[in-house]
Amino acid sequence: MPPDNPERNENTQNERRHQTSRNIFAIPAPIKRLFDRFPLLTYPANELPLRAPRNRQDSVLYVFTTDDGAATDAPSYNPACLKWQTYLKFSNINFRTASANNHASPTGSLPFLLPASADLMKPTQPISSGKLQKWAMKNSPSAIEEPSDLRYEAYLSLLDHKIRRAWLYTVYLSSNSTCLAEPLYIIPTSSNPFVRLAISHELRRAAESELLKFSAVINSEMIYQEAEEAFASLEMLLGENTWFFKAERPSLFDASIFSYTHLLLDKNLGKGWQDCRLRDAVLQRESLVAHRSRILTSYFPKA
Repeated sequence: MPPDNPERNENTQNERRHQTSRNIFAIPAPIKRLFDRFPLLTYPANELPLRAPRNRQDSVLYVFTTDDGAATDAPSYNPACLKWQTYLKFSNINFRTASANNHASPTGSLPFLLPASADLMKPTQPISSGKLQKWAMKNSPSAIEEPSDLRYEAYLSLLDHKIRRAWLYTVYLSSNSTCLAEPLYIIPTSSNPFVRLAISHELRRAAESELLKFSAVINSEMIYQEAEEAFASLEMLLGENTWFFKAERPSLFDASIFSYTHLLLDKNLGKGWQDCRLRDAVLQRESLVAHRSRILTSYFPKA
């Protein structure tokens, strides 16, 4: 009896494994006959919803605003949104605004930008607020360079900390909460009173949590005093100049200042102001008032 051929045995085993693997993935005969009789059909894609944007020639900035505000290109009633809305105008970016809320944002916060696209079926990646400046500089016909002044970061911290804390307190924790936060952020979200109450508590807790990061207790007197001092310093910085840091064109810093000064001076915001201390701190600064008027007239003529 001839000895076994190792190479032949190995080839036979490989062939058996291949047949077994092929049998596993093979379509069973009954199912194959069924699909032969009723073949699969590929249906065309569904049409876009009626509310989907048909004209995507312009980019869309999603912000806190009303439907009427979006239609008239009115300034957003939220400082973070208004800052970028104004900066994109400074950058000569063609865009329009649309009303949204944080739940509609891919990042969980507003604003975000949906860049223009000629192909409705080709999705575009949204641009979060943290990437808007870089995107604007890349896509603007006249990109804006920020001032190289060594004091830039120091003055910016006045906005990001002292003035922002005062804004949070005056809108969400002072008597203004019922005439500002409620009509702007609570009532539009739901008609259910329990939902509105839950959102109100959530906004207050968020504001309190943010303020308690900087102090063991929330001292309204100290918060307002620091904001007043910050506005005084910013007015001295601006002086008689048209734009901050003696720039020839308005920059992101100017947009940041405007996002607070405009809203604090807007008599039509919400149902009006009850606690006016922060608003009065701006009214006393003629240079800041004039700065706000220049931007409002030049970039928001319909407001």
